[in-house]
Amino acid sequence: MKKHWWHKATIYQIYPKSYMDSNGDGIGDLKGITSKLDYLEKLGITAIWLSPVYQSPMDDNGYDISDYEDIADIFGNMVDMEELLDEANARGINIVMDLVVNHTSDEHAWFVEARDVPNSPKRDYYIWRDQPNNLTSAFSGSAWEYDEASGQYYLHLFSKKQPDLNWENEEVRQKVYDMMNFWIDKGIGGFRMDVIDLIGKLPDQEITGNGPKLHDYLKEMNQATFGKHDLLTVGETWGATPDIAKQYSNPDNQELSMVFQFEHIGLQHKPDAPKWEFEEELDVPKLKEIFAKWQTELGLGQGWNSLFWDNHDLPRALSNWGDSGEYRVKSAKALAIVLHLMRGTPYIYQGDEIGMINYPFKDLSDVQDIESLNYAKEALENGKSMEEVMDSIRMIGRDNARTPMQWDATEHGGFTTGTPWLQSNPSYKTINVEAALADPDSIFYTYQKLVALRKEQDWLVDADFELVETVDKVVAYKRIAPDATYLVVMNFSGQVQDFDVVVAAVETVISNTDEAKAIADRKLQPWDAFCVKVTD
Repeated sequence: MKKHWWHKATIYQIYPKSYMDSNGDGIGDLKGITSKLDYLEKLGITAIWLSPVYQSPMDDNGYDISDYEDIADIFGNMVDMEELLDEANARGINIVMDLVVNHTSDEHAWFVEARDVPNSPKRDYYIWRDQPNNLTSAFSGSAWEYDEASGQYYLHLFSKKQPDLNWENEEVRQKVYDMMNFWIDKGIGGFRMDVIDLIGKLPDQEITGNGPKLHDYLKEMNQATFGKHDLLTVGETWGATPDIAKQYSNPDNQELSMVFQFEHIGLQHKPDAPKWEFEEELDVPKLKEIFAKWQTELGLGQGWNSLFWDNHDLPRALSNWGDSGEYRVKSAKALAIVLHLMRGTPYIYQGDEIGMINYPFKDLSDVQDIESLNYAKEALENGKSMEEVMDSIRMIGRDNARTPMQWDATEHGGFTTGTPWLQSNPSYKTINVEAALADPDSIFYTYQKLVALRKEQDWLVDADFELVETVDKVVAYKRIAPDATYLVVMNFSGQVQDFDVVVAAVETVISNTDEAKAIADRKLQPWDAFCVKVTD
């Protein structure tokens, strides 16, 4: 398998509105990110995935783009963007842009013309029908919005202010490729592709994800843009199976570097139930099964995994699946260790490295996220109580990940000198970067070591994966290289667990506990996690 820089990289996702505010307006910005590059260099990450900073009305926090080749005023301007690129590249950090091309904003010039001039060629840039069908929006309700002026409905699989592009239109595709090349020429390191599995949709057949022309479009995109460069490309693909992931990420197919698949994230939801019906407890045996499936079926040279717990659309795994109380530090380290030592490119979401936790939402006045607010309106109309609604938002809501980054113990966690656009988590007084850097045993330094290991150790890329049979609440696997075997173990619980695996350890790679005692006693203390080099 040909090796690329992203095989040994760790990617750090920044949600710009919430990272660092440089001018006191309460909103994070590009200059704020640039001011924190030394911190990210200390962490050791290879690239930043930057959530959208393009010009946008911000109906969906930047995922509704009105101009792909300009910067939103709230984040700065193109000079600030170029400075961020230059300063990041000088530190060996690539900037991966968020590519949102399933839809635009309804304020994009293309859509304005399409709506105002029905006989314009731009009309066919979007999807219009005389009658709606049963397609629904991810943000609740019908996916069709009536346009009174033209007497037709347009498709929006998300907000009504996010009309879907018509990828069957060749001119649309070429415009997208021209825009991608605009950013490639500026020196970016790649693209994260928002809901990319939807661009092949066939709305009349009610096919949204994985449409029959999807992979043709991606091959064409590859050839027209990033295929000529060594760039990281990762597709957000909610419905992917390992076989589908191979189509995207097998190097022979010339499509993408890797995909985000969400099968493990699905465990936070009740089976065959709406998204907002959540499970109280993680099914650890099922999680192990999913890990093993993706690690073994997406084999070396056949495709490539992305490894993540969190992103801007998900609650904090530390709160939902770890322990945000007594064992916050230990369980955060455990979650990091068990994830980062699998095969794939790991992603750290801002704040994971200091153990940030979900927000204790009191009521809807605390909530900004359009998806959560739409859910609440619909659920209350359908008879759910406000407390039931708030329970779901506390567990599933996207604002959990979007509260401002916690830099120090000063007001608003040092994020802004003004009033933050979204309230700071009150935990900033104890959970913050300043405290983490001052404590040599903090979560930060576990992440720093994991990032360094991935750069240094070839076995993390090449070694085979083998799940080890254990009791339900223990995750254990081997990474088997030609010259060595590594055992990774995690107690995924707050209780002591039996560990009946005979281990002859020769070297500790990383640990959050006394691993020698755990191995000798055949008992794992709450949230124990370690990796040891072993002799078979």
